[in-house]
This record gives sequence, structure tokens and C-alpha cells, in this order.
Amino acid sequence: MGGAKSVMTFFVTSRGSGKGGDLGGLSGADAHCQALAKAEGAGDHTWRAYLSVSTASGQPGVNARDRIGKGPWYNAEGELVAANIDELHGTDSKISKTMAVTERLDPVNGVGDTPNTHDILTGSRPDGTSFPSGDDLTCGNWTSSGAGRAQVGHHDRMGQGANAGSWNSAHPSQGCSQANLQSTGGDGRFYCFGIDYAGSPFTIRCLTPKGERSEFAIRCLTPKT
Repeated sequence: MGGAKSVMTFFVTSRGSGKGGDLGGLSGADAHCQALAKAEGAGDHTWRAYLSVSTASGQPGVNARDRIGKGPWYNAEGELVAANIDELHGTDSKISKTMAVTERLDPVNGVGDTPNTHDILTGSRPDGTSFPSGDDLTCGNWTSSGAGRAQVGHHDRMGQGANAGSWNSAHPSQGCSQANLQSTGGDGRFYCFGIDYAGSPFTIRCLTPKGERSEFAIRCLTPKT
């Protein structure tokens, strides 16, 4: 029987690859998520990058929403981000500047901060699916730091444009180099999700030595067998 798993199952990467939209493909992006999570004691989950890829060279497209498990997902502070896929992509999604923190619980700069880095790589449409083949919005399926563009979301759900409030599909970048990503308000970060969480939270209330009531949340995890 396995032991209880760590609570964190969602974060924004504290850093990108440093090569713009070239993340080493999906496998490289997943490995980046895994390494960052492991450094913070959450390597006991299987981590996946929230990235879509388009149909190319006879290979089928991949939807970001199909890569990240069924939920629920909690950030590094144990706060519920979404209970399931439909909630994550619906109006009840709690992704915001406050909730979408890094694996180290650090906030990510948004509108009003210097520099603004709220553009998060996704390559996805609002429902978490990939774009049709044709216009490259995945930086060559996450292997290009030159040609192509990347569809990005705004983790703070702020900015200009009709889709500025979308956490996963706000607008395309100007290109795929690190400089291109920075010019539109990003730096190559992406979302990471743990795909194998099986817990649920409950709250314990107790009295302090002075008789004052306090409460705190504990996550109950179901061990895998």
C-alpha cells in the first residue's frame, strides 16, 4: 500500500525553459513540471504540462484538457483551484493571480507589475482543445524558438482585448523566441497539473488555550494500493 501523497497538484512554473517556445516538446515540458515539483516535495505525483499540440506530419493533435487527469487540483497552499475538468474550463474556475502561484508559492507578475509576465503558454482554445492544423499556435509543437506563435492565457485574467480574461486562451504571442514572448507580456511559463490526486479536504475546528475558536483545513488522501 502506498503512502499519502502531497497536496499540491497545480502550479505555474517558476521559470520557463529559457528558450522561448522550445520546451523540448511535450515530453520536455512534462519533465520540467516533474523536476520543479520534485524540488518542492511534490515529486510523488505524475505531472503533466497544460499544453496542446496540433496535427502535424501525420501525427494527431493533443488536447491540453486530456493530459491533466480528472481533478481535483490544489495549489501550493492547498487551495482548491478546480474540482474537475468541466469546472476548470467553466465559469467556476478559480484560477486567478492569487490562486495561480508557482510551485514555491510565489506570485506570478501580472497587469500592473514590472515586468508583466501574465502570458502563460497553452497552445489551446478556451475549452482546452487544440487548434486545427494550419496556423502554428504551438511554436512547432513546443520545439521552436523562432518560427511560429504560441496561444497564451492570462493567469491574472486581466489585460486588453476581447479574451483578456481567459486563463488559457487570451491571444497569440508575436513569435516563439524568448524576446517575442516577453514583448507581449510573458516569459515562457506554463501550467503544470498533477494527474493522480485522490484526496478531499475537510475542516477541523478547535479552541485555542484562551478559548478562542480557530479552524484549519486538512487534506485527507486516499492511499493507492
